[in-house]
Amino acid sequence: MAAAEARRPRADATRNRQQLLDVATRMFAAAEDEPSMRAIAQEARVGIATLYRHFPTRESLVDAVYRDQVSRLTTGARDLLAQLDPPAALRRWMDLFGDWIATKNGMVGTLLAMVESGEIAHADTRTELLAAIDAILEAGRASGELRADVPAGDIAAALIGTFTVAGSPEHRAMAARLLDLLMDGLRTGTRGRPEAR
Repeated sequence: MAAAEARRPRADATRNRQQLLDVATRMFAAAEDEPSMRAIAQEARVGIATLYRHFPTRESLVDAVYRDQVSRLTTGARDLLAQLDPPAALRRWMDLFGDWIATKNGMVGTLLAMVESGEIAHADTRTELLAAIDAILEAGRASGELRADVPAGDIAAALIGTFTVAGSPEHRAMAARLLDLLMDGLRTGTRGRPEAR
């Protein structure tokens, strides 16, 4: 009985932490300005003390959300490949990338300050994301469904460009069309390729 009681707060704490992460992610994505810590706690239906117990500073919360999203992208590539053919996996991963970009909306000020101070290593994130893209590309090359001459860095640049011009919710349909065009150019065959000269 005592052991079960000792485990219960731990499960509650884990649940509260995940609830705070989920709510903060959602609020950061929807916000034009950074939401307050109090607003995040209220939306998560926990006390402000609970939020600060898990995330003592705004930076620690932003760091946790940022790392959680990067982890979802890197593991997402493997998960999608286990369920879908490589072109479909890549196209779905592009949507996940867009979600990750959107999450930065409400934490961009804090995030930039953390990158500048070295608290978040931008180069490490880039390496992880390129590895995720490469994993899908390699599977597509092996199956003959994706072009072998397009590096992961080019795809990342195209995604950043797409979500720079069509990253807001009202441009979701435009983003989807642009991503579909990008996918047309990545598939093997003549579709989307420049004519030979």
